[in-house]
Amino acid sequence: MNVCRHRGHPVATGAGRREALQCPYHGWTYGLDGELRAAPRSREPGFDAEGIALRPVSVDAWGPLVFVNPDLDAPPLASALGRLPELVDLDGLEFRFRDEFDLAANWKVVCENYLECYHCPVAHAGFSRLVDVSPEAYRLDAEGLVLSQFGPERETGAVGSFHFLWPNLTLNLWPGEPNLSIGPVLPVEPGRTARFLDYFFAPGADEAWVAELLELDAEVGREDRALVEAVQEGVATGLLEHGRLLPESERLVARFQELVASATGSSDPP
Repeated sequence: MNVCRHRGHPVATGAGRREALQCPYHGWTYGLDGELRAAPRSREPGFDAEGIALRPVSVDAWGPLVFVNPDLDAPPLASALGRLPELVDLDGLEFRFRDEFDLAANWKVVCENYLECYHCPVAHAGFSRLVDVSPEAYRLDAEGLVLSQFGPERETGAVGSFHFLWPNLTLNLWPGEPNLSIGPVLPVEPGRTARFLDYFFAPGADEAWVAELLELDAEVGREDRALVEAVQEGVATGLLEHGRLLPESERLVARFQELVASATGSSDPP
């Protein structure tokens, strides 16, 4: 794990290639196998450097995506992914760029917004012109830890899909050429959430189409930011004891709340 065993400073940041990993705090240096190679003044009497190493983690891959779990006894990645590999085709996709941003809202508010398109006709005019978001066309599915939404493009019928892997991973596949944006919803504070999305496209993708997709994606992002930050302000007043969910259009939200309640040992959904 990327935490120095001395005083806890991250050992490495950014991207690149190194033959060793050196902590920038006190200069402790680790091999790529995680073993401590050198530490300044480590020969002081009473200090034993024997056996010090970076904490190991579980690592597994799905296509070009690498997943890290600090729990060495965690179930295999495939058990968590469930049907996702059947629903999401990663073949031939190449990483293009990462978008990082913060939201002034609780992470659960952000996830709940992601898990329904009931708000789309009201709040996402551009998205709703592209994708048929009517209850008859827009399909919701929940199986295991995977909560999925499927919407056909109005002109072509090509289906876009948007998947949530509990507890906090989102995967977006817009209708059209092969594409993927993927990233976690990261709690920072009770009223602040960090996000990043990694964007993948097929080699030789039509750049005009990519630019148009990214413009619409950014528009939806701005609209969602306004929504979740306003909801955060509303729930922070304490005037809403709990919301009321539509049994079909918001059933993925209900499932998410069940998972949160189960994970936190609460008898009632949050």
